[in-house]
Amino acid sequence: MGSLDGLAAGSQIDSYRIDAPVARSGMATIFRATDLRDNRTVALKVPHPDMEADPILFDRFRREEGIGEKLNHPGVMRVLGGESRSRPYMVMEWCEGRLLRQIISEGKLAHERAIRIAIHILEALDYIHSNGVVHRDLKPENIIVDAGDHIKLIDFGIASDAAARRLTYTNFTPTLGTPDYISPEQVKGKRGDARSDIYAVGVMLYEMLSGKLPFTGPSPLAVMNDRVLNHPIPPRLADPTITPQLQEVLYRALERDPQNRYSRAHEFEWDLEHLDRIGVDDRAELRNWRKRRSPLPVKILVPILLASIPALLLLLMLFLARRQ
Repeated sequence: MGSLDGLAAGSQIDSYRIDAPVARSGMATIFRATDLRDNRTVALKVPHPDMEADPILFDRFRREEGIGEKLNHPGVMRVLGGESRSRPYMVMEWCEGRLLRQIISEGKLAHERAIRIAIHILEALDYIHSNGVVHRDLKPENIIVDAGDHIKLIDFGIASDAAARRLTYTNFTPTLGTPDYISPEQVKGKRGDARSDIYAVGVMLYEMLSGKLPFTGPSPLAVMNDRVLNHPIPPRLADPTITPQLQEVLYRALERDPQNRYSRAHEFEWDLEHLDRIGVDDRAELRNWRKRRSPLPVKILVPILLASIPALLLLLMLFLARRQ
């Protein structure tokens, strides 16, 4: 893997020796590195030069660093601060394990394991939410799972922090997460709160249990429209081995209206730990989920309106000509 940052294995930043690049995004490269002061393995997140030159993206990087430095929980990747640096970069703890995306790609998980991983995610969420932080981009790519199924939340790039100033740049919209996991309210342009993270966990648990997503479509826009307009495919239809009680919990997490959803992560966690005490509602979503609403009429209306503009302009010109 090449680097956009002028760094390679064996090079050094301050007291850190670069061992190898391990991941790269459009904004930064993550390296495995060694702290030469104590031989500890760490992860360095180094922004690309073009990101450093963009005040909006660089502010986002600094916000992520500030959020990470204030969080200290076993389920959250720690960001290590408190030292002067010769260039911008983030020092993070090195986490062993695999991305949840890699685990899901191998097929659906046993119910016990899927629930165990979800509970660990919810424990970490309960902590960050209690500290005023909302992740807003929870997805399998942002969760590391170790050999014991303990997790680490990573990548707080578009997280919100109640204690930090709000970004107000005109063209910067950090409200959106990833299409398959974004909540309906975020699709509508709202910032999203703790309930948006809970919705994402509901989608991931559904996917871990069934090997499928609750909403699908030919494009990211179609997927987002589907979750705003329609009910998810019933979990027990996606996988008949899902119990009615577990299906009910999934529905509570995937409520389209956040007012009807779990409001706190620990409520979701408690239900998963006490499935034998869950009452099963007679949900309309189980009966009418096949009735799919579509934004197609809007797609038809817009071309008609555009096509009618010349005729409307002609009528306006004739009207003005008669008045002269």
